[in-house]
Amino acid sequence: MKKKEKSAAQVSEHAALIRCPICGGEMHVETLASLVCSNSHAFDFSKQGYVNMLNKPVTTQYDQTLFENRRDFILESGFYSRMHGVVVDIIHHLGTDDMTVLDAGSGEGSHMERILAGVEGKHLGFGIDIAKEGILMAAKNYPDSIWFVGDLANLPLKDSSCDVILNILSPANYSEFSRVIKPDGVVIKVVPQSGYLGELREALYRDTDKAEYDNAGTVSLFEENFEVLERVQVKEKVMLDRAALANLIHMSPLAWNHEAGELDDFISEERPVTIDLEILVGRSAISV
Repeated sequence: MKKKEKSAAQVSEHAALIRCPICGGEMHVETLASLVCSNSHAFDFSKQGYVNMLNKPVTTQYDQTLFENRRDFILESGFYSRMHGVVVDIIHHLGTDDMTVLDAGSGEGSHMERILAGVEGKHLGFGIDIAKEGILMAAKNYPDSIWFVGDLANLPLKDSSCDVILNILSPANYSEFSRVIKPDGVVIKVVPQSGYLGELREALYRDTDKAEYDNAGTVSLFEENFEVLERVQVKEKVMLDRAALANLIHMSPLAWNHEAGELDDFISEERPVTIDLEILVGRSAISV
């Protein structure tokens, strides 16, 4: 069976969780080729196994090269290992063996892959991102999860369908998160703190207001939408070799507009780089 057909068969098993992004109708898989709703809106499976659920094409700055560097950095550098471990522990404490996990803003999928690999019991992963290049790579590399190109402002999932929503260093849409999370489910949002990638910021933006990051607005918005159950800080310096530093530069929007040669010194030898994150765990404020 081809990857496209395998993915379609998997999605068919879980079609009850999916809704049409155009009309909100029920969806089913037809001939292991398309997701079709009760009003005949149809979305085809790609040969890699993902489904593009956008109503119209979207162009982003996130290209294949960026996602290749991102995947290599996440999998090989160990930079996010402690964060992944904390999230795994949070999910374990929920005490749910059979759960549906949504990675909202998943990119190429490696954060969710690392987290789900550490979670015991049965679990179903959905990954959604607006960047087709990222979802294409995710579907190629992580076929055990379901991957959609989609808009966080119009999630192709039914109300109260998710036990856990992951939102890792990504934009959010809290009205949609509140709609699709179960009453007893949790949203786990990872946001950068002031020291995050401080060494890279210093190299790029020394003596400017971009040299420091303030997450107060991001945190307060989360607090307005969810009851905060837990807050965990992850801060340490991680030694990165030259290959990891190069991957970091090529995956980070911080460095998108740097001049040629500007960061040669930064990647000339291994160096410690700061990971400084806050993990927010929230539950719907209207849950009972």
